[in-house]
Amino acid sequence: MVRFLAGFLLPVCFVAAQTVDWTKADSESLAHFQALVRLDTTSPPGNERIAVEYVKRVLEAEGIAVQMFALDPARPNLVARLKGNGAKRPLLIMGHTDTVNVDAAKWKFPPFSAARDAGFIYGRGTVDDKDNLAACLMAMLLLKRQNVPLDRDVIFLAEAGEEGDTKYGIGHMVDQHWPEIEAEYALAEGGGVTRQGGSVRYASVQTTEKSINTVQLVAHGPAGHGSVPLRGNAVVRLSQAVAKVAAWMPPMRLNDTTRTYFERLSTIASPEDAARFKGLLDPAKTVAIQEYMADYQPQYNSMIRTSVSPNIFTGGYRYNVIPSEATARLDVRSVPDEPMDAFFAEMKKVINDPAVEIVNGGRTRPAAAPSPVNDPTFRALEQAVRKHYGVVTLPTMGTGGTDMSFLRAKGVKAYGVGPATDSEDGPLGFGAHSDQERILETELTRFVRFQYDTIVAIAGAASATAPR
Repeated sequence: MVRFLAGFLLPVCFVAAQTVDWTKADSESLAHFQALVRLDTTSPPGNERIAVEYVKRVLEAEGIAVQMFALDPARPNLVARLKGNGAKRPLLIMGHTDTVNVDAAKWKFPPFSAARDAGFIYGRGTVDDKDNLAACLMAMLLLKRQNVPLDRDVIFLAEAGEEGDTKYGIGHMVDQHWPEIEAEYALAEGGGVTRQGGSVRYASVQTTEKSINTVQLVAHGPAGHGSVPLRGNAVVRLSQAVAKVAAWMPPMRLNDTTRTYFERLSTIASPEDAARFKGLLDPAKTVAIQEYMADYQPQYNSMIRTSVSPNIFTGGYRYNVIPSEATARLDVRSVPDEPMDAFFAEMKKVINDPAVEIVNGGRTRPAAAPSPVNDPTFRALEQAVRKHYGVVTLPTMGTGGTDMSFLRAKGVKAYGVGPATDSEDGPLGFGAHSDQERILETELTRFVRFQYDTIVAIAGAASATAPR
């Protein structure tokens, strides 16, 4: 049996297994999720061990063996594996156990209370990333209980240090314990489903992401007394250089992910936006469209090019002293195929001042080619989106960073997924990294079901009688 979906012919090959009691599973999902959110794993300092020990107890109670790997004993990573028959290479599923900091005074409910109110669960990590962590945990439990035959090993990595301390988490695992997590495919954070006005609009699956480059502009000039202005003032030179860089629009560089993203988004956008998305490649229209995006749709503008944002200035130490040096830190987010040497050479031309040097501090995460859109696993994700959400799937290039970059750099085809969240929540201050954070209970449980079905579709054996 085949089914036509989103331009692809998809084989329907879900494994025949006993039906999950989803009413019971939903309650268990919420219980594990709340328990994990109540654990303060703020990074720094991290202390992910308390979350890892919780996950370890739950898995071992079901007879699932675990391993722990740690660069710092307080910040371990957990790996659990369900064995398949070896017909295909493994699937890795990931969730990170750490969260960003909180300002508790700004929270409606205590940030580690996992309080339930009006259908929401409140707490740090509810959408970054204890939603994925709980969904991965439930997937392992259900696969084991249902005795699902697997063509692939399913590996669960509960990782530390994602929020800025990758040396403790994915960096440590990739560098020191790669055989324990090596896989053909991976599912992790980075995507999600967008709701507007209470209705689901579309799903995003992250197939690639921009690289974070730490760059400084350093302006040099003569020092002197502030009462005698100097034309070569380093602060003035730096200000002029930053203004030029901020006004610069590097050339648009679309890839398979972003090209497909705008093609599909145009099918559900307003007529005005649809015309802009379709006109990006029209030489007669593209300049005006890109200018419009830069002014009114900065997220899209960042998705179509390597972006530059000046964020930190340093210069001077007394009001009456002209400093000999001033520095600006730039956040440069490069698209995957950007030739950075050529990019910085062009930036040097834009600045056009020999007294201003560009210091490239390198990438904080590795660059890697996008994971393919024309792939059976991406199509399985599309199929699961249709089943659970009934909307189109947009392959997406993340403008921020995730740990999937480490995996893609090792040749793993990695896809970012996530639950449905309200687009209104971000501006209201309830999003990831915000002063508050929350998720709808019904969307957490729907995501667990979506994740389980996706994993079965990717890793399950073609027949329930397949050997294990």
